[in-house]
Amino acid sequence: MPFMTINIYNTLTKQKALFQPINPPKIGLYVCGLTVYADCHIGHGRLFIWFDALVRYLRSIGYQITYVRNITDIDDKIIKRANELGIDCKELTSRVIASMHDDEKLLSVVPPDFEPRVTDHIPEIIDIIQTLVNKGFAYVAKNGDVYYSVEKFKKYGELAHQDIDSLKLGARVETNEEKQNPLDFALWKSAKPDEPFWPSPWGNGRPGWHIECSAMAKKYLGKNFDIHGGGNDLQFPHHQNELAQSEAANDSPFANLWMHMGFVQFNQEKMSKSLGNFFTLKDILNKYPPEVLRFFILSSHYRSPVNFSEENLDNAEAALRRFYIALRDVPVEETIDTETLTDNEFYKNFHLAMADDFNTPRALSSLFDLVREINQLRDTKQLPKAKKLGAILKQLGGTLGLLQALPTTFLKSGVNSEVIEALIATRNQERQNKNWQEADKIRDRLTAMGITLEDTKNGTIWIVEDRKKYLIENQ
Repeated sequence: MPFMTINIYNTLTKQKALFQPINPPKIGLYVCGLTVYADCHIGHGRLFIWFDALVRYLRSIGYQITYVRNITDIDDKIIKRANELGIDCKELTSRVIASMHDDEKLLSVVPPDFEPRVTDHIPEIIDIIQTLVNKGFAYVAKNGDVYYSVEKFKKYGELAHQDIDSLKLGARVETNEEKQNPLDFALWKSAKPDEPFWPSPWGNGRPGWHIECSAMAKKYLGKNFDIHGGGNDLQFPHHQNELAQSEAANDSPFANLWMHMGFVQFNQEKMSKSLGNFFTLKDILNKYPPEVLRFFILSSHYRSPVNFSEENLDNAEAALRRFYIALRDVPVEETIDTETLTDNEFYKNFHLAMADDFNTPRALSSLFDLVREINQLRDTKQLPKAKKLGAILKQLGGTLGLLQALPTTFLKSGVNSEVIEALIATRNQERQNKNWQEADKIRDRLTAMGITLEDTKNGTIWIVEDRKKYLIENQ
């Protein structure tokens, strides 16, 4: 379908407004990625899944997205972790990046168009720092560090929606005699013993954290682009500092729209290592099918916090089963004409929800309504209509990266199919021999394992009704 109008909440203005790309239908999107020193956790998973769904959806309605998500591969945390492991930083970051890509592949996350790494963009970073020094927005300290002077940028604090004096009072900044102002932040850090470094006009050193995104966003999207995204925790200081240094260096607006994603919580608290409520993606994906995590993440609005729990993941899995059972019972049409799509009320409701700041909970609710209609048509033997709606369900799910597996594959995931098929074959033989008691024993055994059977004219079909019960019974 041709691209449609969408209203998006802009953190900078604190309101929703009609999204107007700079050069429609093209959209430039920059998302702050990971500092790669440890395995990805569920907060990273939310970032991967949400922005993947955003890009998929925008492309599905005709927009041409250039999606950039950076990798921070030099940082204090990386240096510290590499020293703890007794390896160099490059070996550590290579391992973690490979692990991250493995997680993304499991989650069916489409790779960004560009995934730039800091260490590959040192010349661009030095160039923008030199521009800031030349224009008086940055200064070189006696120790060789280079700092951005926040007081030189009159709009500093606009993204945080606070003035400089308020930020000074609330900021948690370390004391540093080299700074002219406590809020000033490092653009270049002079080399310390046994740390990686690069040559620069100010001596050997490495980039500060914030400057990397300004340099890489400019290289891949230009001075001014459409959307900058990331987690809520980056709004200040990271994104505020990006905005200040980019606009000062480039004499141009930076990102037109800022999208910030809510925190992942556990028992209503922000998930963090210090609180001991920290879960890696590998922890979760060892217990649940990847699509369950995707559905769980999209069941909450991206700006809202999402409360992680096994109960909520179980609910997400149960919901997905309803969708896949509907698709299994009504084989969908391979193609569906545009008129059938655009005239369909469920299709319209889905897109109305997505056009309102990507309201995925409401969009998924319209898909639940669609499933109920499919089931009703199936039960009343109106299969041609049900098949058309099944095609719409699969297409709409696909715009969010959902419902693309074969129903039988999803409904049998996480179990040893060979063992179950063998038990079913034995049961069927007992039934054929009229040994009803033995057949019932096998059925009871499968039920205890969390397997549900359905005897049809075409044979016995089965699904994993309770995957957790299966895992417990087969430990």
